[in-house]
Amino acid sequence: MPQHSLHLVCPHCAAVNRLPRARLAAAPSCGGCHRPLFAGRPFDLDASNVDRHICRSELPVLVDFWAPWCAPCRSMAPAFATAAAELEPDFRLAKLDTEALPEIAGRFAIRSIPTLILFRDGREIARQSGALDSASIVRWARNQH
Repeated sequence: MPQHSLHLVCPHCAAVNRLPRARLAAAPSCGGCHRPLFAGRPFDLDASNVDRHICRSELPVLVDFWAPWCAPCRSMAPAFATAAAELEPDFRLAKLDTEALPEIAGRFAIRSIPTLILFRDGREIARQSGALDSASIVRWARNQH
């Protein structure tokens, strides 16, 4: 019986990796750049990789839409990083700077920040605005999944 595998986008080089689901917790590395696929912290999205991560990764992708001038965003950043360490490898956690990428923020109808959006199979499945602590981020994400 074949082992179920999934596609996972590398946070470093954006290569799409095919990985047996059973190996998710075994600290897998990218087949392209050989760097870890999970780092226990969020990675940054940009205009060149946002669609690839959201649409090609078969794990849910939780994106923090934020801006550097936003005090609640800055205060939530350590909590989001802590949540990444707890939610990986069941989720991918990423950050998108809405000031640097206003067209992408507009595409996702970001009206306030910080806003968390959970994507699965390229579609938004849940949204939460406002700063949260790490336990609330973890609980919210798991309740949506």
